[in-house]
Amino acid sequence: MTEPGGPEQPPLTGIVVGVDGSPGSIDALRWAARLEESVGGPIVAAAVWQYPVSGVGSIYPAWAPEAEARDVLEAALAEAFGEDVPAGLGTLIASGPTAHVLIEASRRARLLVVGARGLGGFRGLLLGSVSATCAEHASCPVLVVHRSTA
Repeated sequence: MTEPGGPEQPPLTGIVVGVDGSPGSIDALRWAARLEESVGGPIVAAAVWQYPVSGVGSIYPAWAPEAEARDVLEAALAEAFGEDVPAGLGTLIASGPTAHVLIEASRRARLLVVGARGLGGFRGLLLGSVSATCAEHASCPVLVVHRSTA
């Protein structure tokens, strides 16, 4: 799968989870698995990539961001679930601004789950820009998972 709405992509109807490999996104995957029975599935784990504005792709022609996103997604799934990956879990590798891609996916989902990145202490109470944008603009309910310190 390459882009939301692309010809290879099945319709999203359950839970979309934004995955970037961070501890918060690993927690988001685990929360989605816990909620799947009550919300409905399938779970779609989405990894998003884009070329930087500076045109790094032309400077580093060997850089393969889509393959890198796929590797990050596979590693996150392995960390979150090990051998117990939820049945029917799908993946989405998409190019574009992360919040935009997740918001588009939310149009065909029952729930969007994203991790919140904080800096700890008082600043840790703030949402990251992607999670805040998704919470404000998604077409379905959004669960923002804050990293557990326990």
